[in-house]
Amino acid sequence: MLNIVLFGPPGAGKGTQSQKLIAHYHLVHLSTGDLLRAQIAQGTELGLTAKKLMDEGLLVPDEVVIGMIGHALQTNPQAAGFIFDGFPRTVAQAESLDRLMAAHHTTIGCMIALEVAEEELVTRLLERGKTSGRPDDQDESKIRRRVTVYNTETAQVAGYYAAQQKFHALNGIGPIDTIFGQICGLVDQHKAAAPESPAAATREVQA
Repeated sequence: MLNIVLFGPPGAGKGTQSQKLIAHYHLVHLSTGDLLRAQIAQGTELGLTAKKLMDEGLLVPDEVVIGMIGHALQTNPQAAGFIFDGFPRTVAQAESLDRLMAAHHTTIGCMIALEVAEEELVTRLLERGKTSGRPDDQDESKIRRRVTVYNTETAQVAGYYAAQQKFHALNGIGPIDTIFGQICGLVDQHKAAAPESPAAATREVQA
């Protein structure tokens, strides 16, 4: 099973690259932001709580996020693999994810981080805010707060995966296809080092 963590600050291009990786490797996409926004759209209690936190640029409690990830793993038992988009965001979450994956008899294969300078991130997110409708994409102070949270907390996750020899950093500025090709090169190296079993290679992602 191929499990990838795609990492980087808000606006680094994780969502765009995730979609290309999903199509190329037939992975199940696990974006906690998308899962939370689905709850918001449904007007659930979790969604209302999450919306308040997200609008303020704050993180949702770990136990809620891990619970959603666990549910996604359970509902896709025959998946060829998963791509984690923007998760884990803290070392505690990374440790919890490792335990959760082990309980499902799998592991994280590699963690790829897209690196982008703060001013470029601010520019990208303000532009995205014109169409995304997300309040945290339309306020520069909130955007910078999110980047600060990433730099002070989330970036530590890179060290966690580096200690497992699973961390790879890439420049997130440049043509989308060029960056995608670089990501695929790293993923293919991982697959060559830890090839899937014939049975796993023929599994189809559950819709």
